[in-house]
Order: sequence, then C-alpha cells, then structure tokens
Amino acid sequence: MFEGLKPQIVEIIESNSKDVQTAMQSICEVLRKEISHYDWVGFYFKNGDKRELKLGPYAGEPTDHTIIPFGKGICGQVAESNENFVVPDVQAQDNYIACSITVKSEIVVPLFKNGENVGQIDIDSNTPDPFTEADERFLEFINQEVAKIL
Repeated sequence: MFEGLKPQIVEIIESNSKDVQTAMQSICEVLRKEISHYDWVGFYFKNGDKRELKLGPYAGEPTDHTIIPFGKGICGQVAESNENFVVPDVQAQDNYIACSITVKSEIVVPLFKNGENVGQIDIDSNTPDPFTEADERFLEFINQEVAKIL
C-alpha cells in the first residue's frame, strides 16, 4: 500500500513545488482517502520563534487545537524529543490532548529541514493500535519529500 503511494506523493511535490500549502493539503487528502486507518491527517509547524506549534494543512474533522505548546500532547512532545511517537492507545497516555472521542491511536513524525525540527505530520486513527514500523518509514518519506519544497 505505502510503496504504491510513494510515486503519487512525489508527483504532488513536483507539480506543486511553488505552492507548498497546496502540496501539503493534497498529501493530507490522499493519505486520508487511501489509507483506511488514517482518519485525520495534518501538519503542524513551529510558530516562528515561539515554543509552540501552529496547525498547517490538514484533512479530517476540524480541530480546536490550532496552537500546541511545546511539551503538551503528543505533538508537543515530538517538538521537543525530535523522535517519532507512536501511541497505540491514546487513553493510556497521560499527556494526550483529546481531539475527538473517536480517536483511539496516534502517530506523530517530526519533519526536519537542514537538520532542524521545523514541524511534523500527525495522524489520528479511530482504530486501536493500527500503526506499524511501515507507517513510520512511510511518514518519514513524506516528510523528506515535503522538506524539499519548504
């Protein structure tokens, strides 16, 4: 499944290299449509010099979490750790910011540009524990492609 989507992601990046927002929005929509356990897909980026993340393009239900302080929730923790964070059961996480009562699991993968963590891709799933190492590698690939046009 993931390997089949890679050429589509590359095509989106190449055809929208001058319009980063459109490229990221298209990626979010493709991932949400094509991967059954991706119920909400979005990008968060460091908000200037502030120690917070700001919501970028996303696909899925609207969220109130447009600004997330570093250290808060899964996204905020990834902003500080610079490491992937897979949450098989969001109910078991003390530092989880609930977006929807339907969300059961989450994966967040940092996005690096020139070695700096500038943002992340965040996936919420209504399926318990669906994420594998293959999801991590695929989302790392997505972020590497997005970084090319940032």
